[in-house]
Amino acid sequence: MCIALKYGIWNVSQPGMEAVNALVRGGYAPLAAMVLASRGMNDPKQADAYLDCSAALIDPFRMTDMDLAAKRVRLAMERGEKIAVFGDYDVDGITATCLLTDFLRRRGAPCVPYIPGRLEEGYGLNPIAIHQLKAENVSLIITVDCGITALEEAQLCKNLGIDLVITDHHECKAQLPEAVAVVDPHRRDGGYPHKDLSGVGVAFKLAAALCGNQEAVLSEYADMVCLGTVADVMPLHGENRVFVSKGLESLRNTKRPGLVALMQQSGCDAATLNASSVGYMLAPRINAAGRMGQIDLAVELFLTSDPARGEELAKGLCDLNRQRQSVEAEIYDQAMQMLPEDGIPEAIVLADETWHQGVVGIVASRIAEEYCCPTFLICLDGEHGKASSRSYGGFNLFSSLSQLSDLLESYGGHELAAGFTINRSQIPAFRQAICALAREYYCDDRPRTVLEADCVITPELLTLHNIASLNTLEPCGNGCPKPVLVMENLQVERISQVGGGRHMRLRLTAGRYGFNAIYFSANPESASICQGDLVDVAFVPQINEFRGEQTVQMNITDIRPSCKAECSENTAGYRQLCRGELTAELAGQLLPDRAMLAMVWRYLAASGSDTVRESPMCLCRKIVRWSGFPLELGQLLTCLDIFADVELITIQRLHKYIQIRLTQRSGKADLTQSRTMQRLMAAKES
Repeated sequence: MCIALKYGIWNVSQPGMEAVNALVRGGYAPLAAMVLASRGMNDPKQADAYLDCSAALIDPFRMTDMDLAAKRVRLAMERGEKIAVFGDYDVDGITATCLLTDFLRRRGAPCVPYIPGRLEEGYGLNPIAIHQLKAENVSLIITVDCGITALEEAQLCKNLGIDLVITDHHECKAQLPEAVAVVDPHRRDGGYPHKDLSGVGVAFKLAAALCGNQEAVLSEYADMVCLGTVADVMPLHGENRVFVSKGLESLRNTKRPGLVALMQQSGCDAATLNASSVGYMLAPRINAAGRMGQIDLAVELFLTSDPARGEELAKGLCDLNRQRQSVEAEIYDQAMQMLPEDGIPEAIVLADETWHQGVVGIVASRIAEEYCCPTFLICLDGEHGKASSRSYGGFNLFSSLSQLSDLLESYGGHELAAGFTINRSQIPAFRQAICALAREYYCDDRPRTVLEADCVITPELLTLHNIASLNTLEPCGNGCPKPVLVMENLQVERISQVGGGRHMRLRLTAGRYGFNAIYFSANPESASICQGDLVDVAFVPQINEFRGEQTVQMNITDIRPSCKAECSENTAGYRQLCRGELTAELAGQLLPDRAMLAMVWRYLAASGSDTVRESPMCLCRKIVRWSGFPLELGQLLTCLDIFADVELITIQRLHKYIQIRLTQRSGKADLTQSRTMQRLMAAKES
């Protein structure tokens, strides 16, 4: 048996009733009030400020060097100089490029957009592009969503007589490029109060500085600013909340033929369009242009004024996205065949000559989530490879690559996603080294993944009216997520599989209340649930409409066994035991008595199989549910180690899971002979 518990720890907030009542008196519906109170809102004023979508926009000239940037661009416009807007190949970079290009063209400036080919040039300002733009008589380059680390490229521009204005939103290093202006809200010498602008947000600010009327520019380009802000997962507070709120309204009534067609062909209903629609339906299709090496399709989609051409471009992007999905599926299948048959390693490192560089990152993310370990996929080209990697459970990719930099030609990224180049001959050594780092990181069985849930609710609160009231929180996204609710002690009344067995529909009941639920990418076997089980469910509430009838539906985020008694994820004492640093106090708390050892053993023996494969936290909850007695995760792991010491069981740790095999040992085992038991008793007496 094996349960696919996605999150080892559920952090569930508990709203104060005084705050909930104050919010209800202020006009908020009960469920919305509970969510807002769980997020720290104590009164209607705080809640109104948190949700405000009409805050005043900040003066763009408060951004360091904005005056210098605007001055140089105005001079170029007055002189009729040829300007290039240089962007990035993701949605944020594309929208930033198109916004500024369109803004300058509409005001008479000769302006060309330039986005580097992902496969040919890679990310950011580069010598190939600079020399090409020089040959095209460009005298001013404005970067958007890139450029903040382009030290050598800035010097090349200077040597060639091209002026450079940098606008970016990424973190700044100690040394800035030498340019006419460097506009970035993260500048250490800057005083701009809102640091979380997207690349298109900063490009908008430059356009607003040139125009002198922010509201007019936002009215003209809110749709583009919204798309880039949502796709780049910027926190939806402050100015970003204004951008996305106004941008969604603009998208519902957009006059851009390409966007109209893209919304139609992607199935986006203007009436129900929200930030999730942008993130999951529009953004992937726009991103497909960069991933599949046809960036011009996306740029022209935003800039065309011809409805017929807009339809062609939208169809082209949808076709590209389907190609991307097909390539992704092919790479995934190939990667699955390359995995070792004798168990998943601590980290997955795979390489192939045929893989598409623009897609492997998505596949790496999927494999990391599915197999619960950091994943590195390397696209080989001759003797060199270019890798995309994704983390799992907090394993720090950037730090790990830094430790192994001697094996790499170059690397970059952050904790959760990173890339590097490597010589083919170094891949085996890298695989061995990264697996060793992952083995050390995952060794103590601590839950690594955390679910942040808003509150526990009772069944009577889950009504159509209350769910509809949660629209008050829109737009939802990073910084203002969709509400995740928890309902406890639900009985699984019915299970069915849909989508060719890839997803699961459930009917869950609590007394006289019954709810329909959908659990994507799960099945009864992977979720280890059966009809009649008692479970806790974390979910996003939805209103499902079918043939004109509206019903409540749970979109399940995670399921765990319900517990009759306390079940804590505490492993502090166990971690000290593993390190040999156990104090007498913690040893006393950790040392299991005869009853606890018997309870754990009886559960394992009653499982009906000689092999148990679970996430440790889920196994702990199942034992508590079965026995009705409290148990900490650290205590469970200690009991298992004691059993393993005397050869009652064997234990294999597989990242998120622990596999326990009952041995066929004859005779009675003396648990006092366990090394773990003796260490605990010695530490307790010290």
